[in-house]
Amino acid sequence: MRSFVSALAVILGLLLSAIAVPAIWVDRDIVQENGFVALAAPLGKDPAFQKRLATAVVGSIDTGGSIPGPLTELIRPVLESAAAALTGLPGYPAAWEETLRKSHRLNFPAASTTPSEAGSATSVTLDVAPLVALATKQVSDSAGVPLEAPRQTLLTVGQSSQRQVIERVAAYAPMGYSLAIVAGIAFLLALMVARRRWKVLAGTGIGALGLAGLWSLGSRWASDAVLGTATGNEVADLFAREFVAASVNGFGSWILSAAITGAVLLGAGLVFRLVGGAARKR
Repeated sequence: MRSFVSALAVILGLLLSAIAVPAIWVDRDIVQENGFVALAAPLGKDPAFQKRLATAVVGSIDTGGSIPGPLTELIRPVLESAAAALTGLPGYPAAWEETLRKSHRLNFPAASTTPSEAGSATSVTLDVAPLVALATKQVSDSAGVPLEAPRQTLLTVGQSSQRQVIERVAAYAPMGYSLAIVAGIAFLLALMVARRRWKVLAGTGIGALGLAGLWSLGSRWASDAVLGTATGNEVADLFAREFVAASVNGFGSWILSAAITGAVLLGAGLVFRLVGGAARKR
């Protein structure tokens, strides 16, 4: 009976861990604003993304209300120069970080301290208004004409169905912490009631290795599913591709930790088995 309860507790712990670990990672690195910014910040340093982003940002500047029609062509070189220089401006890193924070609040209103910023967005969007404001100031100073930056400039990077998935994830991801606690209790119970604790260690280790493989396959499937839907916008598609790659790499470190933990537990179980067997022979 003790062996049965111990085996059942290990299985329960593994099943809960299979859900808890990805949920905790999603909550920390995507749902939480600081984690999202840390994950996505390096994208702003990618040369290809910087080039397309700068072109899109400068292209969204509305000069029609401030510059007469005949002078529009004269300001075109100023816009092209601003697009080329945008990512090199001293204020670019701060503007990119603020872009990520505004975009996170837009897509994760439940996790935001200012839910009113969510507006009426129904798809996954980036709010590049801080970058547009930086570019607008650059163009205004260079051309000598006053230009007003919009409060919000949205780029669609995902479909409405993906927005619905995000809302569900934001709601359920925090449950991962509770599941992890229950999983820990289950593993502890398994060790306490087991007749042969080395089997619990070895079995948990094998299970952890299996979970690492399962999570690896799952992350690839999720990546392919997200990248399989293109928006038609080069900037949006490039952001989605790079963000998915960063997410896969970020969760990959957790998968590696799980695999190492599994190998250590399996090794410890086998060592205890050998030591215990040698002690009984004496």
